Amino acid sequence: MRARLWFSNRVPFGPRAGPFCLHELTKEVYVIRRTLLTAAIALTVALPIRADSSRNDDLERINNSAQAFQEIMNTPDKSIPEELLESAKCIAIIPAAKNFAFVAGGEYGKGLVTCRTARGWSAPLFLTIGGGSFGLQIGGSSTDLVMIFRNRNGLDSLLSDKFKIGGDAAAAAGPVGRHADAATDIKMNAEILTYSRSRGIFAGISLDGAVVEPDQSGNEAMYGPNARAKEILSGSVQVPKAAEALVGEITRYARAAAQAG
Repeated sequence: MRARLWFSNRVPFGPRAGPFCLHELTKEVYVIRRTLLTAAIALTVALPIRADSSRNDDLERINNSAQAFQEIMNTPDKSIPEELLESAKCIAIIPAAKNFAFVAGGEYGKGLVTCRTARGWSAPLFLTIGGGSFGLQIGGSSTDLVMIFRNRNGLDSLLSDKFKIGGDAAAAAGPVGRHADAATDIKMNAEILTYSRSRGIFAGISLDGAVVEPDQSGNEAMYGPNARAKEILSGSVQVPKAAEALVGEITRYARAAAQAG
């Protein structure tokens, strides 16, 4: 006879004590190991995204943001409405934000924001966004994110240490097209309008629950240790040469929208 090893799955006394086979124990161990491996992969993937930013990271972020914004605006019938560009106080772009929902349950990205000043659009402030759910369905996909800050409250949120979209600042998925029609009146009352572009499709998206905060290491790498968010976004800091093309593109489209209006 083939010998079988049995264990007690409960204390060896009492009316409900009973045996189970070694095979069942092995299966439970496998499930635990798989769970631990998944958690380890999540940490391995997520940690680099939260790593400090270098000047090279900043330059890449600027170039990718400029490219993403230009590509979005090159399709005016499916882009940011002119009325929003004309009145926008700040525009944030997070190029190729990564979705790690399949291992970490959230998304993370690094981007930048520039604000309208009396002398034109400001130098970019580098920022990060994390948590929440960007609504992506395929793990590991990437998407460009755009946020339009429409009033002073939205700008004040940027100047804080961090803020939660939909919590500290009211937000809504933004309208798309040449013009914002009357059906978007409710959305127009939001402090922040949010968009995404994935696989060439640009649309409004909810970013509620995501946390936005300045990328301190990125800002120090570009502007030095003494630069402050308020100084950068108020126009007190000169636009870096590397960001002139990006700021120029935003200026051009905002000016065109004002003239069209």
